[in-house]
Amino acid sequence: MPDVYFKKTLDFYHGGQTLKFHVSQDLFSSHQVDVGTARLLRSLEAAPPFAKILDLGCGYGPLGLVLKALYPESVVHAVDRDALAVKYTRQNALLNDLAGVEVYASLGYDDVSARDFDLIISNIPGKAGETVIASLLRDAVHFLKPGGLVAVVVVAALEAIVAQALADPGIEIAFHETRSGHAIFHYRFTEAYRAAQPSFASGMARGLYHRDAVETSAGSLTFPMQTARGLPEFDSLSYGSLLLLNNLARIQEPHVRRVIVHNPGQGHIPVALWKEFRPESIRLVDRDLLSLRYSRDNLLQKGCPAAQITVAHQPGLDEQGGMADLIVGTLREEEGQAAAEQLAQQAAALLAPQGALWLVAGSTPITRLEKAVKAAKLLRVVKRKRDKRMSLLVMQRR
Repeated sequence: MPDVYFKKTLDFYHGGQTLKFHVSQDLFSSHQVDVGTARLLRSLEAAPPFAKILDLGCGYGPLGLVLKALYPESVVHAVDRDALAVKYTRQNALLNDLAGVEVYASLGYDDVSARDFDLIISNIPGKAGETVIASLLRDAVHFLKPGGLVAVVVVAALEAIVAQALADPGIEIAFHETRSGHAIFHYRFTEAYRAAQPSFASGMARGLYHRDAVETSAGSLTFPMQTARGLPEFDSLSYGSLLLLNNLARIQEPHVRRVIVHNPGQGHIPVALWKEFRPESIRLVDRDLLSLRYSRDNLLQKGCPAAQITVAHQPGLDEQGGMADLIVGTLREEEGQAAAEQLAQQAAALLAPQGALWLVAGSTPITRLEKAVKAAKLLRVVKRKRDKRMSLLVMQRR
């Protein structure tokens, strides 16, 4: 299939190297390589070569891949919680003929597969939240070799938060610069600080992302949910989710045995499906690793057996989970119309005979998708329901 997420190719020059980056509209800084990223790279120009580098939150790869081009003998690990970012960093490593780059998904440091890095580098996401940012900064101690360096950039509004998180006698600030909108920090950990740290425990195990336990009510269903920082719907449901939940009881299929939930968010939709139908299998598909882990945990807490839950960390849908009687989900409108149409094509290939696809989004993208589905004769449109500028489109395999 064509790459429906591709926007354009960027050229980026640094340290005598010119790299090309394929970018997606739905990844950070798709217009040009972020100014903060460029400044962070310039701040390391006088540093000695790094043999082992971790790019934490790699996006489409400008930090880790530029450093790999500068230090060809280095080993670079580039990680991100967004599967689309992982996909594009892999593409861009190939595009620039860069071998020795390991690109994979990780929720913060939770899935990082190596230790003893010489350099950990990151453009810290501004929306991560103060607690998560502080953890990203300090947990680096578990992954650096003695004397290793951490180099980060943040938007200027977060400078005070970073400075406070690093205000410890065991953390040595080697460089600090603030310039028009961004702040850069280089720092190391003392041996005394390293020795005093307990063994690393994952952010999920520590409840780092926990926000609130909420009671969800929709239709005849009421159930508690553990919500996460960094995901929407942590305190109340969106109109789109309410539209889905309030109509679930109207599903006519007599046997909903195999379910796929696309973009499950905090897990409200899969939990409701489990409580309503007790399917034999629930497959969760999302780009966001945090969403997948909280959705799965919420299902487990409601009694869904672990053996009946599978997860797929990726954009779009896949064929690895087998056929489905019901596919339910929300469209990421920022991905664009081509991605929505591809999702419908993938769903049509996955649905069992008489299987149904339920999708919710804003009324405009649903209108466009409905026209495309009818024109391509992919699926039979069963009904459409509108509420507060959101629309639910129900389709069935022909």
